[in-house]
Amino acid sequence: MKKVYGVIGVGAIGGFYGAKLAHSGQEVHFLSHSDYQYVKDNGLQVDSCDGSFHIDHPHVYQSATDMPKCDVVLVGLKTTNNHLLPELLTPLLKPSTLVVLIQNGIGVEADVQQMFPHLQLVAGLAFICSAKTKPGVVNHQCYGNINLGNYSCRDERLLQEVVDDFNATGVRAQLVEYEEARWKKAVWNMPFNGMTVALNTRTDLLLKNPATRQLIRDLMMEVINAARHLGVKNIDETFADKMIHTTDVMTPYSPSMKLDFDFHRKMEIKYLYSRPIEIARQAGFEMSKLSMLEAELKFLSEEEEG
Repeated sequence: MKKVYGVIGVGAIGGFYGAKLAHSGQEVHFLSHSDYQYVKDNGLQVDSCDGSFHIDHPHVYQSATDMPKCDVVLVGLKTTNNHLLPELLTPLLKPSTLVVLIQNGIGVEADVQQMFPHLQLVAGLAFICSAKTKPGVVNHQCYGNINLGNYSCRDERLLQEVVDDFNATGVRAQLVEYEEARWKKAVWNMPFNGMTVALNTRTDLLLKNPATRQLIRDLMMEVINAARHLGVKNIDETFADKMIHTTDVMTPYSPSMKLDFDFHRKMEIKYLYSRPIEIARQAGFEMSKLSMLEAELKFLSEEEEG
């Protein structure tokens, strides 16, 4: 049965996945802020390695109160804006609504669940190189699959339908175990996001230099060891090697935190670093090298704000 999708945050992630769903024939309603008028007047363009396309007349809104109730809502906001969710998400909800948080970090779902105790939540783990550097245009460079980890969804049929809808667009989607998926995503996110900012570089250059390549692997192993200490299964050093190989063949890339820093936006330090470091520490495992990287990022963040 056809569903009504909502997208909060029409950036590199929400814009891409929402546009793919709309292009495949799904009813998708976009909540846009900075480029609302541009998208309303000109549509939404996706320049993609898998084939570019244009949504001529997207359902786009400047206020959530003007949007319909949705069966599924994709949240593509930066976690630095999650304090806005009570205002942005509430008008879209009905008792059966499923919310997919396509956001980076550890602990995101727990905090959103506190805001909305009865909400059905799913983690969306996007493996994609995508950027949005001008209004109404998403630049999809490579990859694009998405894993969905069930956090508190009671309607397994609806969750499977969302997986099927993604696959129908050409986006490879699958259901995965929540904790394992979140920590596996952190194996890539924690080393590369912070290191590209701290050293003002790209993913490919970090791996071309023997010293930083080894440091990236050491940081990955710190995430893996923290996850294993917390009881996460199916994650070991072979996964670090897989992530390094995946990045070796990836298009030279600036991760989301690097783009945020370059464009003078607030960095997602809380969920990408502070929260997982604290969770591991409470379980008796110290992420010492990543704690140092966290401190460097906090310093750069204060310098930027100053």
